[in-house]
Amino acid sequence: MRQRFVLGDEQRPERIDKVLAALLPETSRATVQRWIGEGRVLLDGRACRPRDSVRAGTVIEVEAGPAPTTTAEPEASVEFAIVFEDQDVIVVDKPAGLVVHPARGHRAGTLVNGLLARVSFGPLASDPRDPAGHVRPGIVHRIDKGTSGLLVVAKNEVAREHLKAQLASHRVERVYCALTCGVPAPGTIQTLHARHPRSRLRFTSKVARGRSAVTHVSVREVCGTGQAALVECRLRTGRTHQIRVHLSEQARTPLLGDELYGGVPQAGPLRPIALELGHQALHAAVLGFEHPRSAEWLRFESALPADFLQALTALRALTRV
Repeated sequence: MRQRFVLGDEQRPERIDKVLAALLPETSRATVQRWIGEGRVLLDGRACRPRDSVRAGTVIEVEAGPAPTTTAEPEASVEFAIVFEDQDVIVVDKPAGLVVHPARGHRAGTLVNGLLARVSFGPLASDPRDPAGHVRPGIVHRIDKGTSGLLVVAKNEVAREHLKAQLASHRVERVYCALTCGVPAPGTIQTLHARHPRSRLRFTSKVARGRSAVTHVSVREVCGTGQAALVECRLRTGRTHQIRVHLSEQARTPLLGDELYGGVPQAGPLRPIALELGHQALHAAVLGFEHPRSAEWLRFESALPADFLQALTALRALTRV
């Protein structure tokens, strides 16, 4: 159905994509831009560009286009805990071992597949600006397969764009608990961050060019005689593998069980504990953000999972050796 708007005398010159997104509050600016590119938006009867300006008296006609749908398939067998859910967002507590979205090597059995099987989640539209949006609808941030804990997923376009803006401006609270091999120095780690030049799977902070990465580290408990520690990491930025890289390369205390970054010692008392855990000892324990509709601050906490606690208990026992 085609909608028609005539801008009033109070309208100042402004970009059409911004004005139309305000006129259609349930539609994101990215979607408006896609409609413009598809020729679905007319200004005074003529096709336009997103940057074209409108003013008082301009007639806007718009015909909504179909949303780009996801190619991921629903899978009701995927298990995860729901912490909070409403019409806009869903906060999940992901177990270690569960991949967040389909990718090479993980075409099915992911969190996204499980979410799509929920009636309340429905067929969420893909992000048109995300090259992989068709396999990760609603995903605005991720945690690694071997990491457990909290993440928020958007259930509509407006919520998605609002959450992405909060993440970009570092307004989302993210606190992780970690077990480290050795005891890191408390403080702030700030580096550049980029993909490792010799490993497709790894990232590194030892680069001359990259994106800024900032992690605030505090030590909550020293285990044994300094063989390990329970650590809290607060993220200012959220780069891929950021905590894993910072603790391994900068603090020289890799996450226990993190084979990719040196957290499985070849010998010594930490090795059997790391092997028993079977993944990096990292848990997304706190997540806070502004609700995209109500602007209410929401904050969630997740208790340490059983395997993390088992590893911590074993590390504490080293004191008695």
